[in-house]
Amino acid sequence: MKKLGILGLGEGRSTVSAALKSEKVELVKMCDLNRSMCELRAKEFNFHKYTTAYMDLLTDKEIDIIAIYTPDFLHAEHIKMALKYGKHVICTKPLIDDLKDAKELLQLQQESGRKVFVGQSSRFFEPMSRQRKDFEKGLIGDLVTIESNYNADHRWFLGKGWSLEERFKWLYGGLSHPVDFVRWYLPNIEEVMGYGMLSPNGFAGGLKNEDTMHFIYKADDGRVASVSGTYSSPTQPAVRESEMTCILRGTEGASQGDYPVLRYAITDKDGEERMVTFDHRDKHYFRFEGHSHHAGEYQNYIEYFVDCLGNGETAYPDLKEGIGTIALLKAMERSLESGKPISVKDLLDDHNL
Repeated sequence: MKKLGILGLGEGRSTVSAALKSEKVELVKMCDLNRSMCELRAKEFNFHKYTTAYMDLLTDKEIDIIAIYTPDFLHAEHIKMALKYGKHVICTKPLIDDLKDAKELLQLQQESGRKVFVGQSSRFFEPMSRQRKDFEKGLIGDLVTIESNYNADHRWFLGKGWSLEERFKWLYGGLSHPVDFVRWYLPNIEEVMGYGMLSPNGFAGGLKNEDTMHFIYKADDGRVASVSGTYSSPTQPAVRESEMTCILRGTEGASQGDYPVLRYAITDKDGEERMVTFDHRDKHYFRFEGHSHHAGEYQNYIEYFVDCLGNGETAYPDLKEGIGTIALLKAMERSLESGKPISVKDLLDDHNL
């Protein structure tokens, strides 16, 4: 059993729940700069081992893994510190906010011999993990294209002060989920082209950056994919429209994973149509008010990471893959700014990656 320390108890709330319910990891200590947040989580989970000093996690020799859920712009520094103190790392998405830190992180990881895993939680949602297994079995033939989107009425985010800051961008905070689906199946995206806008609702609410975006990707083998996201507009009921979807179209079939609806559909190479629901797993995935703080995905990925550590295997997305996703997101951002197609390789070359 691996021993875990958690840094950042806002989003880290899900990981506290995941660790306390898991038989593969033991929570040793949790940390947040805000003492009142520590006290809130201690009371909520009846777990009272906490600190407001990150150094207390780093110097605790009992802790094997540090799970990082701090604001995006702090991730790089917090990962560096964990590696320097010999800890394995789980870091929530997006991995980092600037490619300038990427080369140093790769070097530090190699020198430390520790593993870094990116918590792209949506890969570990039941419909999407089932979709991946069926794809690997060849049930839809060879992949032709992917369409993924994340459309959610997140106007409630406007009540959070940090969402109105210049540095908050739905491109990273939301669209990184469907972008990760594309990279899961088409890792070598060569070029991206996109358009975006700040919707009337987002503008009225005080958002500074695009909340409505559509992108087309081209992979190095010529295949194409698309990603879309809207975050300040109404959506249809779940029976008609999922917040998030991943659609795979193959040479012999097609499949679709949905979120937060626990639903998966496939038309396989034999022409058989199936729709599977996982409603019996709802309480595993969604443990808090409404369908928020999807702790089941966090538990799934923590246990996957622990299993990989135990087996001497690499858990994906790893640091290198996470940096590749950030490069793609940066290319998307540059395309929004320029209105032109952007080469992902050019961004990597700019940072000697």
